[in-house]
Amino acid sequence: MASFNDHDLFSSTSRCVWVNGPVIVGAGPSGLAVGACLKEQGIPFVILEKSDCIASLWQKKTYNRLKLHLPKQFCQLPKFPFPQHYPEYPTKKQFIDYLESYAKRFDINPMFNECVQLAKYDKICKLWRVKTISPNGLEVEYICQWLVVATGENAEKVVPNIEGLKEFGGEVIHACDYKSGEKFSGKKVVVVGCGNSGMEVSLDLCNHNAQTSLVCRSSVHVLPREIFGKSIFELAMLMMKWLPLWLVDKILLILTWFILGNIEKYGLKRPKIGPLELKNTQGKTPVLDIGALEKIRSRKINVVPGIKRFSCGTVELVNGEKLEIDSVLLATGYCSNVPFWLKESEFFSKNGFPKAPFPNSWKGKSGLYAVGFTRRGLSGASADAIKIAQDITIAYNEDIMQKKAKKISTL
Repeated sequence: MASFNDHDLFSSTSRCVWVNGPVIVGAGPSGLAVGACLKEQGIPFVILEKSDCIASLWQKKTYNRLKLHLPKQFCQLPKFPFPQHYPEYPTKKQFIDYLESYAKRFDINPMFNECVQLAKYDKICKLWRVKTISPNGLEVEYICQWLVVATGENAEKVVPNIEGLKEFGGEVIHACDYKSGEKFSGKKVVVVGCGNSGMEVSLDLCNHNAQTSLVCRSSVHVLPREIFGKSIFELAMLMMKWLPLWLVDKILLILTWFILGNIEKYGLKRPKIGPLELKNTQGKTPVLDIGALEKIRSRKINVVPGIKRFSCGTVELVNGEKLEIDSVLLATGYCSNVPFWLKESEFFSKNGFPKAPFPNSWKGKSGLYAVGFTRRGLSGASADAIKIAQDITIAYNEDIMQKKAKKISTL
């Protein structure tokens, strides 16, 4: 095992742990789903989690009013459905309770407070080497045959570099630190970003009597969450079984126009590409309206164009208009953190997503897997978790058979 003492990668004082199975990085829904599927097959594994709890994004970086945007049947994890008494769109607390029950049901116990600093495949030993560090400075090196990347699409917040933002002087927070609009009552707030988070945060601010301006720099699809009492996502999936994607997009936009009307007159420009095609090709999720559009129509939420620069207490827009504001809320999304710790360039691209498109984005070479990077939500993560567990189970059992055969041959 001398090759593990690679001083360019790991401290010689770090503790070394052999994992008789895969290492899963991330204890969010994706990592839990893989763990549950492996557990059912009797495959040992270790889940490494940098936070002190499961699903830390949901528990620590989401606003209070958040609910699942899709019906619960499209968001449940493998082998364990949501409780029947849960509503169609579970709340943040209900979803966290479900994940806690999920981990308990399958006896999943992640290694908390272990932040992965580096993971690299050792070609000589044909093993993965994963280095972690805990808050107290303890370093551990995990050695394994299979590595499952489950850190997901939303691992790190994105903070744009906007001119003058540091000189603004007022409060500037990212949506991951926003909980409620209560403390913003009576204040003038500009929300940067018009995706689902931006729209929902703007609605929450408006409901708490904040004077809210929503920055809509680029085009965006706004769709009703339900059509004829059915989830628009469910309706789209049903139509996709029989119709081509471009036609489903056209039907959705026609129905949306009848229900929501012409939203462009309020400053919300629609993309030229349809909502499903845009989601599949660029990963841009359409906004599912849950009340923000009504506030926009009544001018209680003011839609404004892109920002040119900030200055002390003010923001200048690209159209020359200047607004006096108290606070800035950045609903500017998240990104993958994979490039910061995984030393691999064949399977993952520089943006931290697998290079291969769905449905081939779950498996790389040398025992490397990815789950939660399909841009298809929890249903995509669940589907990949099942495939990953099946693949590892086959490889694990083959490895055991080879070792037994080798042992017998030496007797």
